[in-house]
Amino acid sequence: MNAEKKVALTLPDGSVREFNGPVNGMTLAQDIGPGLAKAAIVIMVNGEQWDLSREISEDADVSIITKRDDAALEILRHDAAHILAQAAKELYPDIQVTIGPAIENGFYYDFARKEPFTPDDLEKIEQRMREIVERDLEIVRSKMPRDQAVEFFKSIGENYKAELIASIPSDEAITLYTQGDFIDLCRGPHLPSTGYLGTDTFKLMSLAGAYWRGNSDNEMLQRIYGTAWRNSKELKAYLIRIEEAEKRDHRKLGKELGLFHFQEEAAGMPFWHPNGWTIYTQIEKYMRKKQLDYGYKEINTPKLVDRKLWELSGHWEKFREHMYITESEERIFALKPMNCPCHVQVFNQGTVSYRDLPMRLAEFGSCHRYEPSGALHGLMRVRSFVQDDAHIFCEKEDITAETEIFCAMLLEIYKDFGFEEVKVKFSDRPEVRAGSDEVWDEAEKCLIDAVEHAGIEYSLNPGEGAFYGPKLEFILTDAIGRDWQCGTLQVDFVLPERLDANYIGADNTKHRPVMLHRAILGSFERFIGILIENYAGRFPMWLAPVQVVVTGITTDQDDYVKEVYAALKSAGLRAEMDIRNEKINYKVREHSHAKIPAIFVAGGREAENNTVTVRRLGSKNQETLDLMSAIHTLVTESKAPNER
Repeated sequence: MNAEKKVALTLPDGSVREFNGPVNGMTLAQDIGPGLAKAAIVIMVNGEQWDLSREISEDADVSIITKRDDAALEILRHDAAHILAQAAKELYPDIQVTIGPAIENGFYYDFARKEPFTPDDLEKIEQRMREIVERDLEIVRSKMPRDQAVEFFKSIGENYKAELIASIPSDEAITLYTQGDFIDLCRGPHLPSTGYLGTDTFKLMSLAGAYWRGNSDNEMLQRIYGTAWRNSKELKAYLIRIEEAEKRDHRKLGKELGLFHFQEEAAGMPFWHPNGWTIYTQIEKYMRKKQLDYGYKEINTPKLVDRKLWELSGHWEKFREHMYITESEERIFALKPMNCPCHVQVFNQGTVSYRDLPMRLAEFGSCHRYEPSGALHGLMRVRSFVQDDAHIFCEKEDITAETEIFCAMLLEIYKDFGFEEVKVKFSDRPEVRAGSDEVWDEAEKCLIDAVEHAGIEYSLNPGEGAFYGPKLEFILTDAIGRDWQCGTLQVDFVLPERLDANYIGADNTKHRPVMLHRAILGSFERFIGILIENYAGRFPMWLAPVQVVVTGITTDQDDYVKEVYAALKSAGLRAEMDIRNEKINYKVREHSHAKIPAIFVAGGREAENNTVTVRRLGSKNQETLDLMSAIHTLVTESKAPNER
């Protein structure tokens, strides 16, 4: 009898463990040590996640994933989704289960049920989930031929699941996972048993509707959302963060502070109120000066452009369904969804020499994109928006220098707005793209070389590049730890070719420029939404719509209040006065609720001495200052960071 083939498993540290025949992940973990065996949840085999119970029969590179690893969260959340489905099925046997993936911060599962779920149902399901975790049911992987799997799920009344399986190629084996009496279609991997999840690591959050397979022509299902974490501490921290996020919701604060509103007659298009527009224009003023300081030339291009240009650029084919269309004189026009093709038209006017490069063209470009109504979300997802857009036309050898300059500019701007922590992702070629693989190879190499030369750390974001080229994505972290992707830098060799952009080189012949697409804020609308939530509506002095309000203690001080107000306005401050016949505590409380940074209180003594008592938002302390000194202090604070 021949001896079984040895299996050599190479660990991340380079060490190798040999076994006499096939071995599973749990055996490997036990062989390494009891601590690891206890902590292990999944094994990586040649870069692919496997269940710990799955046999490894060939030599492989392996690593053990524990709850401490970042990769653990998706696994835990996926298991939570399966446990949710099992709990719902046990409580309501008439329902059908459909799909339930892990998502950012949690998971969901869609159910087909005649009766709508209620908040009380969520409580019952969540409790049943804990019971299933306590049962510590083994999670078992198995395979079944596709057609057999279709018939099996039909036989147990799971027609949606059968439909899903029927859409899989017939020669593919179907992977199933069983825990207790519950069985589900899944690629895996999963935890060894339900007990690994823990009873205090998850919570069901909300209910929503969802169309079967995401198609509005299909049946409406019921979606249950939940969140799951590695331990109770992480769960608690997340729930506190969610509670804080609700308090900071820009839609709620936007209404309370009179910044903007939306209405059905212009869905997804904000109506800016005076206070909101003040913030907008302050940001625009800041950005305009910053761009000029960095050598940009500001332009403005038409909002409505003939479809011919969009066909030439490739946007008609790629973005047509998101474009607003109108017809006139037997021509079809589209509201521009982006600015780039128009900027090339500006570049193409006249003859450009290599001595004119790099050419940095910037525009606060008004764009429109049709977004499904269900995707709209306050200022964060709109149909009408303005980009702080710019395009740098340069030679290939300029890419590194321009990347360094841009990154320095971007980081300065983010810091001025209060964002110190910035993460960078490198996104390479997407599945749908313009340009050849050779062009993309060159563009990706150029951008990687540039960002590495700039000394900026980055992570990979595979397949998420732009239509024309690879890009860097810049992600901000706000005051409560949430990430927001805002800035981008994209290297584009394709659009200049498609739109016949060229310059005269040192050799006196025509050359194609490289086009760097860049944005820092992303869009004014979304960035203001982020700012509202980051500051919880308590804007720094230079951005605050109203910087100071002056009020008297009694009506006897009205004349002095008017004098102080006039001085504040003369100094260029955004000031208001309050001479209502109300108690001072009421007025102070009201202005504090409106999140006005400073309140000047003028009583009889202040009027006599030409002073004011200054109350700062968020502080219980107050100080009495000479009027001109107090005004001078506010004037200094009110200057934008790039004007100080």
